[in-house]
Amino acid sequence: MLSLPVVTGSISKNKFTSRLSTSVACVLLLLTTACSQGETKSAQSIEAVNVNNTVAASNNISTLRIGYVGSSEPTGSLGWAKKKGILERELQKAGFKNITFARFPNGPDLNEALVAGQLDVGSLGDTPAIVLKARGQETRLLRISQFNTTAWLVAKKNGPRSLAELKGQKIATQKGSYMHRYLLGLLAEAKIAKDVKVVHLMTTEAKAALERGDVAAYATSSDLGPFLKSQGFPVIDSSANHKGLSGTSLVVATESFLAKQPNFPQKFNAILTEAAKDLKANSEEYYQYHAQTTKYPIDIIKVSFPLKQVSEEPLPAEGVKLLEGTKNFLVSQGLAKSDFKLTDWAVNEQPR
Repeated sequence: MLSLPVVTGSISKNKFTSRLSTSVACVLLLLTTACSQGETKSAQSIEAVNVNNTVAASNNISTLRIGYVGSSEPTGSLGWAKKKGILERELQKAGFKNITFARFPNGPDLNEALVAGQLDVGSLGDTPAIVLKARGQETRLLRISQFNTTAWLVAKKNGPRSLAELKGQKIATQKGSYMHRYLLGLLAEAKIAKDVKVVHLMTTEAKAALERGDVAAYATSSDLGPFLKSQGFPVIDSSANHKGLSGTSLVVATESFLAKQPNFPQKFNAILTEAAKDLKANSEEYYQYHAQTTKYPIDIIKVSFPLKQVSEEPLPAEGVKLLEGTKNFLVSQGLAKSDFKLTDWAVNEQPR
């Protein structure tokens, strides 16, 4: 059973568990990730950032609860805004006395916390965000924070070297992720989807599984792929070789939160835009931070996180095009329950 993340100062774990039954939790796990087998292990770190005693906003919301997928600290423009104090400085002006960060191992777990009302804002990959929205959950798209994120298909040593050699083999990936969507698209494109078995495996377990030969290949993230390559694992493919199969990273918020904070999208996007420009202007300092946070060598980070992928605007045209393609694929495959217009999902950030 999943251990469900709890945010300090929010709903207690017992109360949250009683509100979200096991059956509902299983439904919310995306793209057939099994919740009964304990395959997904939730892990989170929670930090409250005290801003000061500024009078809270008129709606009495004084704490902003942000969830993100990744390492001990967020990376990208959100992580840099936190690291450089931009987030505190600007949100203080908006009346938030505290900011809490909750870390999740994957998008499906973060989605559960959004549905349960434990988060106001979530930073996650496109696939879990789209699938949640397609289920009728009331979220709004605030920003595409990164686009053209590369996914990699890495093989075990002395194993397959081509897509054709994967027939009859077992391939693993972190289900519900942009890497999963890449893998499904790749297999469909190569017309071998029915000839392989796709299983769920967290990225933290990928290297060991490949070393043991438990799986023939693993579809993995932008940073782990180059790292495994540096460790001698052969790369069969990457999303960079296929139009429309790379990922986007999104920032979403719940409609209930935005109803109380209608000016938040404009303010938050201004913060992330400032942070994006600053990290590009101070690239070496940023890369040191990113490498320290993720524990990957800095040369791996520079390969996996080219700064041109970081968006300085909320909805860059190239990112929107990628996101539309991902949505259409998920709907066509029955992985997203219903279709919707991105223009309806994206929030109007004009000040009120």
